[in-house]
Amino acid sequence: MDISLSNRQKTRPINPRRIKARARKILNALGYPEAELSLVLVGDEEMTRLNREHLGRDRSTNVIAFPMLEGDFGQVNPGVLGDVVMCVDTALREADEQGYNLDEMLDYYLIHGILHLVGYDHEGPAEEASLMEAKTGELWGMLGY
Repeated sequence: MDISLSNRQKTRPINPRRIKARARKILNALGYPEAELSLVLVGDEEMTRLNREHLGRDRSTNVIAFPMLEGDFGQVNPGVLGDVVMCVDTALREADEQGYNLDEMLDYYLIHGILHLVGYDHEGPAEEASLMEAKTGELWGMLGY
C-alpha cells in the first residue's frame, strides 16, 4: 500500500503519520490493501481554485476526490485509486459548527473522499446516497467513533 501525503496548507500543524494510518485502515476495510492513494491538504484559496476549475463552483469546499478508476484509462492500473484533496480551513470551521475536533473532521473527509474514489456517490439517485451514507457510518464506527 502506497499512500502519499502533501501538506500544502499552513493553517494548522498536521500529523501525517496519523492521517496515513487512518487511510490504511479505511482502504483495508474496503478491500483495497494494495491500493495507491494520494492525499493533499490545502487551504481555502487552493480549494476554491480546484473547485472552480474542476467542478465549476467558485467557493471552497471540504473535500474533492479525483478518481483514477473512472474514464478510458481507469483499468490501466486499478491499484491507483486517485487523489483526495481536503481543506483544513473548512475542516476547522465545520468541526467547530458540528462539535468535532480537527482530527475527527479530517477522518470524516478521508472516509468521504476514499468512498468517492472507489465508486460511491451521494449526488445521484437516493439509493446510491443511502449506500454511501451507510458505508460512511460503518467506516466511522470502525475508526472508533
